Amino acid sequence: MEPTDLTIEILKDIRDEAKQTNARIDQTNARLDQTNGALESLRDELARRIVESEVRTSTAITELAGAVRDMTGVLRASAELRPRVERCEADIVEIRRRLDARAEG
Repeated sequence: MEPTDLTIEILKDIRDEAKQTNARIDQTNARLDQTNGALESLRDELARRIVESEVRTSTAITELAGAVRDMTGVLRASAELRPRVERCEADIVEIRRRLDARAEG
């Protein structure tokens, strides 16, 4: 069986189409490489931003915990002073009553 001119032309067309397909695949691969690079860059940027955000959040939580501790101390001190203040107020009322009694008598 001898190759005919038609067979040779068909095989050449198939070869040319395969080359064009390979060229398109190479272009697609190049675009995919660019996309992968952009995605990796975006991922790195997002990771950096997340870490920065977590650091800010941790700092704020630490500061908030300190403020809560301080306020708890203030409230405890205030609660401890209440009986003393009430005694002082009662003493003032008693002193005024005595002064008023002396002034009248």
